[in-house]
Amino acid sequence: MIDAAFWITAGSILLLLLLSGFFSGSETALTAASRGKLRSQADRGSKGAAQALRITEDNERLIGSVLLGNNLVNILAASLATSLFTRIFGESGVALATLVMTFLVLIFAEVLPKTYAITNAERAASLVSPLIRVVVMVFAPVVSAVRVLVRGILRLFGIQTDPDADVLAVREEIAGALTLGQEEGVVLKEDRDRILGALDLGERTVEEIMLHRSGIEMIEADGAPEDILRQCLESPHTRLPLYRGERENVVGVIHAKELLRAVYQRRGTSEEEATDLASFDVKEVAMAPYFVPETTTLDDQMRQFLRRHTHFALVVDEYGTLQGLITLEDILEEIVGEITDETDTEEAQHLRRAEDGSVEIDGGMTIRDLNRAADWALPDEEANTVAGLVIHEAQTIPVAGQVFSFHGYRFEVLEREANRIARLRVSRL
Repeated sequence: MIDAAFWITAGSILLLLLLSGFFSGSETALTAASRGKLRSQADRGSKGAAQALRITEDNERLIGSVLLGNNLVNILAASLATSLFTRIFGESGVALATLVMTFLVLIFAEVLPKTYAITNAERAASLVSPLIRVVVMVFAPVVSAVRVLVRGILRLFGIQTDPDADVLAVREEIAGALTLGQEEGVVLKEDRDRILGALDLGERTVEEIMLHRSGIEMIEADGAPEDILRQCLESPHTRLPLYRGERENVVGVIHAKELLRAVYQRRGTSEEEATDLASFDVKEVAMAPYFVPETTTLDDQMRQFLRRHTHFALVVDEYGTLQGLITLEDILEEIVGEITDETDTEEAQHLRRAEDGSVEIDGGMTIRDLNRAADWALPDEEANTVAGLVIHEAQTIPVAGQVFSFHGYRFEVLEREANRIARLRVSRL
């Protein structure tokens, strides 16, 4: 029987479906919206974005309030529909009401609003935030009681909840977004590597990227001035450590420009005024050595370089023993990639690609540099260099010709010098 009560009930069901769609869409929009984009919009004066940011600070309370409202209107709509259809069709109206309401709720209260919200998350979040803020305030007492009950039940099963803990770290979120963007062709690999390299500076230490002491070119402080000058001129490096007796005993650092300036001044303006180079003391132009612990993070070390107006530091361990050296260029290369200039030799280029997809590398190449160059994913938790990884996995020092397979890659030892793996050929299995 169609009368005024029928139309009132039908109108109420329609209104409840609209409210259900509002709650469903709001939940999706507020949870899917990027807080970074909302912050950017809020900084440009969007009040809705600012409110959305405040609401999403407590996701547990937000979700509880929205779900409470959504379930209330859905259950009430289903009850009214059952009453209405039972009145018209009798007992068969229950089944008919279930089918009709399932279709209406699925299409108009779930799929449609959530599809819009997920494709326009930030805009939708800004639009609904004023109303959702009121809903959160109204339902706050009930939601608080529900939260206590839920945590109590979870505690019975040994599950501890921390509502203040971030589900996903910001760094991991950025890394994931960049990797996804690269896979979709939106972000270039070089751009991803630069951003991730900058983010990693605070988590990596100088020990991981330093030039090992075995590869440091040094000058004997008591050597002949002619020999020191010749070594500086032939070296591709601008700064060279100065040692006396043992290489561990570093007494200074020679800058090639300062050395040449001092030698030029001693030359004089004529042959009569020229000073004998043999009496020249190299320590007169040597700078005091700057030592840093091997556990210093790259971010801290870069700040120290900038503060001290220097680009060169010697790395020591906890006992004060020389371990290697690090320069500002080494740190910058972790961000922008390999930096080469006219003084770099071909031997300094550690990677050579083959037509079959394999790469021939120096054993001292870091795993991070290989991953970046070849876009691979070799683990670097157990070792810093590729040679170190092979030794760790093989549990021995391999000889030339040995082949190993682990982590999905093939490693062939091409050359070994003493106890060091000099050259390797690596390919993906």
